[in-house]
Amino acid sequence: MDREVKMVAGCSSWSSISLSLPHHHCCFSSTLQLHHLKSASNSLLTPSTRLSYANSYFPKFSMSPLKSGTGSTEEIKTTQDKSSVKNLMSDFHAIDSELLQKLVYDALVWSSLHGLVVGDRNSQRSGLMPGVGMVHAPFALLPNSLPESHWKQACELAPIFNELVDRVSLDGKFLQDTLSRTKKVDAFTSRILDIHSRMLQIGKKEDIRLGLHRSDYMLDEKTNLLLQIELNTISCSFSGLSCRVSELHSAIVLVVVQPEERNMYDQHWLSATLKEKYPFYLTAKPDILPELINTYNITSIRKTLAEIDAQGKILSDGTLQVDGETVAVVYFRAGYAPTDYPSESEWRARLLMEESSAIKCPSIAYHLTGTKKIQQELAKPNILERFLDNKDDIAKLRACFAGLWSLDDSNAVKNAIEQPGAYHVLNAGNNIYGDDVRETLVRLQKEGSEEEAAYILMQRIFPTAFRTILVRDGICYKEHAISELGIFSAYLRNKEKVISNEQCGYLMRTKVSSSNEGGVAAGFAVLDSLYLT
Repeated sequence: MDREVKMVAGCSSWSSISLSLPHHHCCFSSTLQLHHLKSASNSLLTPSTRLSYANSYFPKFSMSPLKSGTGSTEEIKTTQDKSSVKNLMSDFHAIDSELLQKLVYDALVWSSLHGLVVGDRNSQRSGLMPGVGMVHAPFALLPNSLPESHWKQACELAPIFNELVDRVSLDGKFLQDTLSRTKKVDAFTSRILDIHSRMLQIGKKEDIRLGLHRSDYMLDEKTNLLLQIELNTISCSFSGLSCRVSELHSAIVLVVVQPEERNMYDQHWLSATLKEKYPFYLTAKPDILPELINTYNITSIRKTLAEIDAQGKILSDGTLQVDGETVAVVYFRAGYAPTDYPSESEWRARLLMEESSAIKCPSIAYHLTGTKKIQQELAKPNILERFLDNKDDIAKLRACFAGLWSLDDSNAVKNAIEQPGAYHVLNAGNNIYGDDVRETLVRLQKEGSEEEAAYILMQRIFPTAFRTILVRDGICYKEHAISELGIFSAYLRNKEKVISNEQCGYLMRTKVSSSNEGGVAAGFAVLDSLYLT
């Protein structure tokens, strides 16, 4: 039986189906008679510019549009037509070269006009001055397939992980104890823990807790299981979504950024969306000057950690002020890596913000909850039960956990030395693969030092490679690639009241199958979108 093909979208019904670029950027639209698609809870993809190339590649297709707004479906009329669709989805490399160039050209035009851009590494000023030295963000030309059942599983897990992060963050002893060995050998984690410990000592409580998270998964080819790579609780890039802030007070949102940030445009999307959703309105009265009547104006300011140290202060009531502006929310797009703290100035800034009454996204406890060591600890038997009560939720989380072991697990280390290709080793900021896994583990065993506490052994996931077309620097490449799915989620809590806990979009990153690393901004992967099968 032929499988259904569904595009992931954020609308309840479309009159045509778009094969879309990431973040609602559409480069290819066929209006094929595919199954009518209801909402897949992804506000990143919406109908957009539609390019009429289907007839040149699928001359036998009937181009009549789908019925709109009825909730009904229309089948592709013939088995031959279905086969043609499947051929497109499975072999993008077979696209006619002339058509391919048209697709690439129009996709680059669309990206330039709609802000799908990043700073150009070859321009020294690209990370300092907006509008200077821009290039299109690397992207996959056509979307990537994913079984609908796995998409639903990932979306269903999002609010459960949100609740887990919140519960874990409140258990200061668990965080400190779990990371105590890591603290001895990892200077960065040690400093983060020091700030967390300081908050525990002074009894600092975050009544309002805001989390913007992203849980990353790969589909393992051997087991057909969707397995979690990691849970990101700080600086979850490429969201392009506004967070839900209608319950927050008016004031400034402080975006903490890295110096010379070339990924500023993804961040500016968030700021611009907030500004558009919550502007000031003017009303003119005949007897007085115009007055501002909307108290929900949201303005953002961008500061580095060093600038916050130089310009920031805390008032007697705990209010955070930066450069004279009162800050309600601190949104971190920096501070997650050791390189973000080149001096004590940056650490002073982090402590200052944490001690203030501003809402942190994330708080220091949320930050620590997202570490690999905590992820490994949560995968142990009976640990999830410490934080969650619902047995079904616990089972759903465990089903997506890949194997994770500390290096004091002698059996796991022995297996990894014998079969290094089946594992990879992680420490702060590095992934070790292949024969390097064996060499690293043997070295650590011989040394017998505390350094092994900074390492985690993880089951290596082997996703299915597929043919695709990647576009970087205006040039398209036909490659065999693999993908990683990230599910964004938002969590807002005020004391005991959960105001928002929801899945709010996704990030699909695709990279050449021979590459072990996967960052888009780092130059390893491209932005992609998906369709459901």
